[in-house]
Amino acid sequence: MNREEKKTVLAAVCGAALFLLIQSLHITLKGTFERNTLSALYLVASWCTSVFGFAIFAQGWLLFSNQLSRGRLYSSALFLGVCVFDLLHTLGFVGVPFIKSIISEDRSLWLLTFSRLASSIGILAIFGKEDTPMLVSGKNSVLRKSIILVALSLVIFSAGCYFLPGIVSPAKADFAMKLLNFFVLIVFLLAIAIIVYTKRMVKSSSLLIIIRSLVFLTLGQAFYMSMGGGMNIALMLGTVSSAVAYYLLLTGVYRLTIEEPFNEKHEIEAQINYLVYHDDLTGLPNRRRLLQCVDEMIQSHRTSAIRGFSALVVLNINHFKNINDSLGHYAGDRLLQLVAQRIKEASQHGEELFSMGGDEFAFLMTDRVGLDSCLLRSRELLQLFEKPVDLESGEYHISLSLGISVYPGDGETAEQLIQNADAAVHNAKEQGVDIRRYVPLMQMKAAERLKMENDLRRALERDEFYLEYQPQVQLSTKELVGMEALLRWQHPKRGLVSPVEFIPVAEESGLIVPIGEWVLTTACRQNKEWQTAGYRPICVSVNLSMRQFLQPNLAGKIGEFLKRIGLDPCYVDLEITESMTLDKEKAFEQLKRLKELGVFISIDDFGTGYSSLHYLKNMPIDRLKIDRSFVSEVMEDSNNAAIVSTITSMAHHLKLKVTAEGVENEDQLQFLRQQRCHEAQGYFFSKPVRAQEFENIFLKSATFGMPS
Repeated sequence: MNREEKKTVLAAVCGAALFLLIQSLHITLKGTFERNTLSALYLVASWCTSVFGFAIFAQGWLLFSNQLSRGRLYSSALFLGVCVFDLLHTLGFVGVPFIKSIISEDRSLWLLTFSRLASSIGILAIFGKEDTPMLVSGKNSVLRKSIILVALSLVIFSAGCYFLPGIVSPAKADFAMKLLNFFVLIVFLLAIAIIVYTKRMVKSSSLLIIIRSLVFLTLGQAFYMSMGGGMNIALMLGTVSSAVAYYLLLTGVYRLTIEEPFNEKHEIEAQINYLVYHDDLTGLPNRRRLLQCVDEMIQSHRTSAIRGFSALVVLNINHFKNINDSLGHYAGDRLLQLVAQRIKEASQHGEELFSMGGDEFAFLMTDRVGLDSCLLRSRELLQLFEKPVDLESGEYHISLSLGISVYPGDGETAEQLIQNADAAVHNAKEQGVDIRRYVPLMQMKAAERLKMENDLRRALERDEFYLEYQPQVQLSTKELVGMEALLRWQHPKRGLVSPVEFIPVAEESGLIVPIGEWVLTTACRQNKEWQTAGYRPICVSVNLSMRQFLQPNLAGKIGEFLKRIGLDPCYVDLEITESMTLDKEKAFEQLKRLKELGVFISIDDFGTGYSSLHYLKNMPIDRLKIDRSFVSEVMEDSNNAAIVSTITSMAHHLKLKVTAEGVENEDQLQFLRQQRCHEAQGYFFSKPVRAQEFENIFLKSATFGMPS
């Protein structure tokens, strides 16, 4: 229970206790002085009631007219009439000349009853519903209606005072007043109950103030019902309770319809402003805020007499896409939060961390004494991740690449410094190093990379890609048993672009998915054409990218395509890398769906990744391909020879085929045959060739002249 709720409960308890105390004491007035004193107090309380009632009207009608709400407008109209009735009651009851001749003491009590009746029903109708905004143009209409209603009520009251005394006896009139007062009490209690019940989940402080005002109105009504006739303590306390209630209602309506909406608007604006300059996931300042801070840093350097250095470091999480794609976006988001938290906790004075979006962060260091200090601090950031990051699925070792731009020297504006640091981090990733400081040549490479991405987007449309095929030979029989489809790009101006150059760009930009689909469909269609031409069927191997492999509908798309062209799935070998099996459960489900099609599955470049042997034995795969880096030095490096021997032995025990890549000479071939390697491919047999050349050389003669 908060403070305002405690106040409300305390008001109700104290009010009930005061009423019971007064009723039990039976206080009576014994002298003229006491009567005069009580009359004076009553007059002050009555005037306060009228003043507060008029203030409620003025607050809603005359002030803040551009912020109208239904609650404020109708409560203003209500209390215009209520304060008129209260004022006439006061003037008649205290015996003001002229008024007394029109409104006697008895009639003034009827005015008081009508005033309480109007306020009880009005408050119930207004605050028992949700408040809604209203147009300012409707304000005058409500004012006219309220004035007409007040005037009509006074006419009816005057007519009743003139005609009823001759028709209704005083006893019946007294009973009717008591019955009406009891009804008013019930309405006040009902209003409290409805407001408390309908707003039971969330009650603002303003609504609690309105509830307290209803408590005091109920207390005042109870005093009025017990006062009997004439001036007495109950009448005075009832009027005081009404004055307190009107003041609370004035405060509550102001807070509910003006102050709280105003504060809420400011809170929303503050939240919007926060979101504009902060990253929603990590809570870090974003790129927009970074631009402001770097601008401020540059201005500080230009105006300060102290000549130091400031550095902007862009940090990129290595292989984040693999982690995000393999473990899921939730794990990727959690990783970003943990990385941000670790760096932020290690930040020192004059340092601030920013989110650049995606898997990139920016770290701003100001007022450094030298370049060595900037580089040293950058290396300390890398050391923060020597310990693994703890995700729900386990602990993972991650690494960062850093790009640095230094002011002064590496840019004159905030945008230049950020772009140059970003170019430096991409260069670091390309070169496989941890840290790179910006040099102008990097910007040229970044521009070249962007141009290559744009050219890649048009390459499919312009039919610039083609496939080459490299034969795969069974070592025991010397027969051609398969071929690997390899992508090539013939650029109209650059000429032949190496896959080493354009494949990373395609993967980073997401273009690898449509390009990979083109490779798969083209290779399968070519294989079917050769089978239709009468050549012996062989298997075609196609590499899948990470993005392709993680498509939920991959198996369905491949199955539908193979069925359409009429190629048996057993003549398709899909090659994946070990990194694609990082999320074991997701990889297993995808492989299971692919195997149900009838295709073969190979793990390419085996030995360079981080597959778990425990999961490898359960994976629905058919073949391991030994990476060319082990085969190329198998005769010179005993470690490589041991790795190749171990992989082939393990494959035999797991009943998997094993294929060696990159075979270039006869010695390597003999070694692989001794290790009982099933198949091989490489320049010793043939370099990758175009489809027509592959058909002429290999399909018409499916064996190779190899030494026994």
